[in-house]
Amino acid sequence: MVINEMKKYRPDMEFEVKKITTQGDKLLQEPLSQIGGKGLFVKELEEALLEGSIDMAVHSMKDMPYEIPEKLCVMPVLKREEARDVLISREGNKFMDLKAGAKIGTSSLRRISQLKALRPDIEIVQLRGNIQTRIRKISDENLDGIVLAAAGLKRLGLEEKITQYFPVDLIVPAACQGTLAVEIREGFEEEFMSMYPMLLDVKTLFETIAERKILKRLGGNCKIPIGIHAQYLKEDNIDKIKIKVAYQKNTELMKVEEKGIVDDIDKMADTIMEKLEEKDN
Repeated sequence: MVINEMKKYRPDMEFEVKKITTQGDKLLQEPLSQIGGKGLFVKELEEALLEGSIDMAVHSMKDMPYEIPEKLCVMPVLKREEARDVLISREGNKFMDLKAGAKIGTSSLRRISQLKALRPDIEIVQLRGNIQTRIRKISDENLDGIVLAAAGLKRLGLEEKITQYFPVDLIVPAACQGTLAVEIREGFEEEFMSMYPMLLDVKTLFETIAERKILKRLGGNCKIPIGIHAQYLKEDNIDKIKIKVAYQKNTELMKVEEKGIVDDIDKMADTIMEKLEEKDN
């Protein structure tokens, strides 16, 4: 997707795709929270960038830790895909209509904490692997349903398998879910930046900045259940942003919301932290 878009503006540029398998792709038996978190999906790619064997890496931005190595730069590209989580259920039932004790597949602590808050009776079954593997496990492991990101299903043309979209008020998505990111090495920066304005979606940029700032403040990683969703709004010709956060500390799931102008994202982050502290106390 990214290469095709870049070729529109630089038809003279030739691309060679180098496929790199990361530890996150290999280690499928354990939950990410137990084996190292989001960094497992980017380490090998960043090493290839730093040694100069690749110029650019394309990531799902939700997999990107907020700490990036020096000499590398990460930027959101293209318009954000659907950010919500979805349910694929075996018999076509919506989440609240599933039988008591229903078996739901997911390995995300964020999803588990919010799903359990809605339905404490459900049984969580750890689920890793690519999208096709996860869908196959519904029948292989006799699951009542699985929960995953809508974006991946839509990009693969599997949208018809979705039973239910979870509203962001109900299940707050992962920070930057649905957003693609390009990570570039220092020597390729000038070349890439000549094209970046054409690859940039302003709405996506504002939302990404807000979500990653909150993620950094909360120390977000796969070991802490955190959902962050920012929505860019244009009201009275003013750029505004609405931010929702779901954060579990110990056993308590807390949800807060804040809205303000785009220039005040740092102040909004302060207010969100204060609201979470008040709820915690």
